[in-house]
Amino acid sequence: VAALVKETLARHGRVDALVNNGGGQFVSPIANLSLKGWQAVIDTNLTGTFLMSREVVTRYMGEHGGAVVNIVAEMWRGMPMMGHSGAARAGVVNLTKTCALEWAAHGIRVNAVAPGLILSSGFSTYPQAVREMMKTLPAEIPARRFGTESEVSAAVSFLLSPAAAYITGETLCVDGALPLYRQVFTLPEREAFPSF
Repeated sequence: VAALVKETLARHGRVDALVNNGGGQFVSPIANLSLKGWQAVIDTNLTGTFLMSREVVTRYMGEHGGAVVNIVAEMWRGMPMMGHSGAARAGVVNLTKTCALEWAAHGIRVNAVAPGLILSSGFSTYPQAVREMMKTLPAEIPARRFGTESEVSAAVSFLLSPAAAYITGETLCVDGALPLYRQVFTLPEREAFPSF
């Protein structure tokens, strides 16, 4: 990370905007997650965002201001089968708010964009059974379709632009109102929880 930021500054002399879009996950129930799998997702999504942001602010934005946008995910109601990703993304949402407060005096705005179900090349990385299930998902989205990469990039561009000069510490959802509707993954059937 330090080498990347150093090289960027050597080439361009400035870093006015940072988009933290490194991420990844895989389908797994929490009970089956190994510590290695959990840590890989936390390190990529949460720790990577922290390291990039800290380095850019320390080396440039702390004295010159700027805008940071962190890419998270629609995870507001939990993420069954991807609990590692949901936990990491929730951490990034809180990190976004904290950085917005700590760095406001430096003229740095920090926001997040939370894509919902976006039709992207990332779908091809999942097993065939998951890809087949995903074909049914537009019926679960109030907008009745997947989002597009261009719709996500438009939200990012807005938050980096002067049009968003008074917006910081916020998460802009690009999700077709999915969180207002039903859960994407069906939970396993079981008897009611016992009372205590």
